[in-house]
Amino acid sequence: MSSAPSPGPAAHSSAEGEEPVLLGRRGRTGHIRLNRPRALNALNHAMVRLIAGALDGWEGQDEVAAVVLTGAGERGLCAGGDVRGIHADVAAGGGAASTAFWADEYRLNARIAEYSKPYVAVMDGVVMGGGVGLSAHGSVRVVTDRTVLAMPETAIGFVPDVGGTWLLSRAPGELGTHLALTASSVGAGDALLCGLADHFVPAGALEELLTALEEETPARAVARVARPAPEAPLAGQRSWIDACYAADSVPEILRRLRDHGDPEAKEAAESIESRSPTAVTVTLAALRRARRLGSLREALDQEYRVSLTALHSADFAEGVRARLIDKDNSPRWSPARFDAVEQADVGRYFAPLAGRELGLG
Repeated sequence: MSSAPSPGPAAHSSAEGEEPVLLGRRGRTGHIRLNRPRALNALNHAMVRLIAGALDGWEGQDEVAAVVLTGAGERGLCAGGDVRGIHADVAAGGGAASTAFWADEYRLNARIAEYSKPYVAVMDGVVMGGGVGLSAHGSVRVVTDRTVLAMPETAIGFVPDVGGTWLLSRAPGELGTHLALTASSVGAGDALLCGLADHFVPAGALEELLTALEEETPARAVARVARPAPEAPLAGQRSWIDACYAADSVPEILRRLRDHGDPEAKEAAESIESRSPTAVTVTLAALRRARRLGSLREALDQEYRVSLTALHSADFAEGVRARLIDKDNSPRWSPARFDAVEQADVGRYFAPLAGRELGLG
């Protein structure tokens, strides 16, 4: 990628390894390259600000016909937000920095969805959490044979955000509910099936795609290298997924999954039972509410309320400890049973935030 001056301060465009986001021009495209490969390009506040500044600058430049998002390294686009940093911020400062980070991140998610120029997201390798927010709201979303996509929040006592509830609530049938509650990852075929991506391009053809984007419209460039969608395993599981996840409560969903008889349904039940009961219950409520909302902006406002409440929950602290810090993978959730989650506690996640609303909707 060129190291030509970016639309922001020149210092933001530098050699790989020196800045968390590399910004430059490549033919007709403005190129955003996430540049924390050792951290699987985990997203932090500085990166959000750089990306937002680039989008602002390029929008007024006629010579920039499209924006392209890629990730440095061979492992993935972005593994999500810097959860360790968020956990440390809560412990040290009460979460003020994380609150500001999410506000800017969610505004960026809305900005990407509404951007006036084509926004091409190359969803190669791992794309999770915040990485989904940077890519799946784009107008041209490309997955590859290496794509591993997930919203894994319930595994750490958190709830899908970055517009994830909006996206998953609009997947066919109950596919989005399945992905959100289990925190399961999917490949390219299922990402396309669920409406989280638009085109399949083999990883070996990505450089050809980027070169074509320098000269052609995204539609023509993608058409040059795109291939038929690969197999989508979830397509063959729709019958039990739609039947089981249509229930209005997590205990009833679990009962249906256990009683269905399909081995994959039983595996889904076991996966959900390993997640935070509170986070899973709040996630189901957030998805059902998101279906009734009229815009991504409204969903992001809702997610902001939920995220700020979850930020100070015991299960989020415990999930990060068990999965990312001590790595014993044995979180002690509170409450530990799904039937012990009180609806009043769930409702608290959706309550208005006095003086702290995001105000997107």
